[in-house]
Amino acid sequence: MVYWVFGYGSLIFKPPPHAVEQISGYVKGVVRRFAQSSIDHRGTPEHPGRVVTVVEAKVWHGLEGITLKDDEILPDDYVWGIAYRIDSEKAEEVKAYMEYREKHGYTCHLVPVYTRSADGKQEVIAVESSTIWIGEPEDPAFGELLLFFSCKMTDAARHLVGFEPLDTLAKTVLESEGPSGPNKDYLFKLAESVRHLYPHVKDDYLFNLERAVRALDITQG
Repeated sequence: MVYWVFGYGSLIFKPPPHAVEQISGYVKGVVRRFAQSSIDHRGTPEHPGRVVTVVEAKVWHGLEGITLKDDEILPDDYVWGIAYRIDSEKAEEVKAYMEYREKHGYTCHLVPVYTRSADGKQEVIAVESSTIWIGEPEDPAFGELLLFFSCKMTDAARHLVGFEPLDTLAKTVLESEGPSGPNKDYLFKLAESVRHLYPHVKDDYLFNLERAVRALDITQG
């Protein structure tokens, strides 16, 4: 069994077990946003934190009041991450681990992962089919959001919180903490990893949130 997992959040700096190969690449037509409620890792049921999920780019831009043409893709409508190939003998074990790990608010889908040629001029498919964990929104604020595949709406949708103003989101991230640690540490590690691994990638959303949380931390500290 060939099993690939695409990491766009904590899997970037904390790889899944039994990974025997990794490829840096990106998924197209989506954005990475802190739009997922976390009650089991970076928050609690009483004070949910925020972790990243991927959202269809056009839907998210619509929430921001940006209207795009049918085939239009903005420069940031790519999510860079790492595709991990799992040891075939451990594939079922890791699959079960991932399903437990992403038990709140995520469902898995298969997507192609792209990368650039050695000279950076051409787009190539790095992995034809990789598992990616995404949120399935049911919240009316999202409308009918379909990521790569037509999905049935599930309880996972309840954990999607949608668009939040930067100051509101920064305050939530700063003040939340769960079994996996402070929510701000998750953000800082992700931003640092993306900056280090992909220096050519301009992720304004991620880096603006990082700056906002650091500034608020200093103010409240």
